[in-house]
Amino acid sequence: MLLTIDVGNTNTVLGVFQGSGLARSWRVKTDPRNTADELWLQYSALIAGYEIDGLSVCSTVPSTLRELRTMIATYFSDIRVTIVEPGIKTGVPLLVDNPKEIGADRIVNSLAAHTLYPNSSSIVVDFGTSTNLDVVSPKGEFLGGALAPGIEISVDALAARAAQLRKVELVLPRSVIGKNTVEALQSGTIYGFAGQVDGLVHRICQELSATYSGTPAVIATGGLAPLVLGISETINHHEPDLTLIGLRLIHERNA
Repeated sequence: MLLTIDVGNTNTVLGVFQGSGLARSWRVKTDPRNTADELWLQYSALIAGYEIDGLSVCSTVPSTLRELRTMIATYFSDIRVTIVEPGIKTGVPLLVDNPKEIGADRIVNSLAAHTLYPNSSSIVVDFGTSTNLDVVSPKGEFLGGALAPGIEISVDALAARAAQLRKVELVLPRSVIGKNTVEALQSGTIYGFAGQVDGLVHRICQELSATYSGTPAVIATGGLAPLVLGISETINHHEPDLTLIGLRLIHERNA
């Protein structure tokens, strides 16, 4: 079985694949202070009972990636390991000014999006610490995208800077017009971010239409994606395991 690990700034997502099917996944907090042994204790407790014969990893947290390398050398030295970094075959041409700036997770998501929706361009909306919109051509090329502050980080910043405002539970309010401070914050956050995504997607689609025909697939992923599903007017697919799928595909490409 293949273990996939996607280390993000806020959360780490792990998944175990049996062939091409995802057997189980987990989401845990990312702590950049964790040592290699602490990572092993956490991960081994989750995957107990699964016979792991392969490992595929991507990370946007350099300190955690360093400890992951140590963990792999100590505890996974007898299996084939793929770490998404320069020199790894991804099959994703990076049509940007500086390919070295592109995070591994964005490349992995682009490959998964093109594999799942091969007949059109794609826009991946990844709701994480930041909100990433990644644009993929019908040929599977990474064209670039847009980055914005994420939902939770924006709520935290507002609570920290506004004396009379506070963090609230991120659930839909009774109406867009909030009748109290909590509902007003919930409305502005959830409907506001949905509107932000829709506005960016519309503008991206206008630019894509000058070069490519057809309507792009707009794919939501990330831990906070469920907040805007059903509210966004442009998101038409939800793939919560998109990054894990991409890690599996890259592992297979580098067999």
